[in-house]
Amino acid sequence: MSSIAQPSNDFDPVATVKRLVRETQTGALATLDEDGGPYASLVQLATLPDGAPLLLLSRLARHTRNIGRDTRVSLLVDENRAGDELQGARAGLKGRIARLTEEDDIATARRRFLARHPDAAGFAGFSDFAFYRVELDGAHLVAGFGRIVDVDGAALLTETVGASEVLEAEEDAIAHMNADHKDAVQLYAMHLLGTGPGNWKIVGLDPEGCELMSGTSVRRLGFGRRISSTREMREVLVELAAKARSVAI
Repeated sequence: MSSIAQPSNDFDPVATVKRLVRETQTGALATLDEDGGPYASLVQLATLPDGAPLLLLSRLARHTRNIGRDTRVSLLVDENRAGDELQGARAGLKGRIARLTEEDDIATARRRFLARHPDAAGFAGFSDFAFYRVELDGAHLVAGFGRIVDVDGAALLTETVGASEVLEAEEDAIAHMNADHKDAVQLYAMHLLGTGPGNWKIVGLDPEGCELMSGTSVRRLGFGRRISSTREMREVLVELAAKARSVAI
């Protein structure tokens, strides 16, 4: 896909879109109505380990009936910045949506989605609700003057091949960090991400980074390198804690 404008040298469009998708809690889902016209609705979002958008939809909803006829969708995500809302980065994602059917995929989706949206636990198990994955064809990013760029969908995914050890250990690693290393998680948020104090906890972890959440705010912390084993996971989490402590001094 071609760029609309030439980005500055310090601007990484792919990283910006990936961060937006990982941090966004809600988005505007656009589907095609029966008459071919567009229909937009507000949906809750999470991500799968490879960064693909994850949605929990009811088959009774209009948007779900629409995707039953045509799986093409668009999804708008943004920084939700207070003040001048249009100053924040936003991305229009385009692709096709598909219901998850494999039990392992559904289990992972449920765990990751409910970590981000615990309020959904009351209806996530209802028979008319199901988890859906958006396969991204591309994104149109608007991140300020000279930062309007089209990004190919394949570039937005986190490579998970060869990192099964990390994916299998995710749930236990998150539980361990949140229970036994709360201080380190707070330091990550405050001194590596520049947040204010809060009840920060890790809600997702993958080969490239993790998501921290306090209240309804989610922030992405990149590892700085790709990891593929539990040993590397431990090493990078320890390194980040040491870095955060050095900044705090």
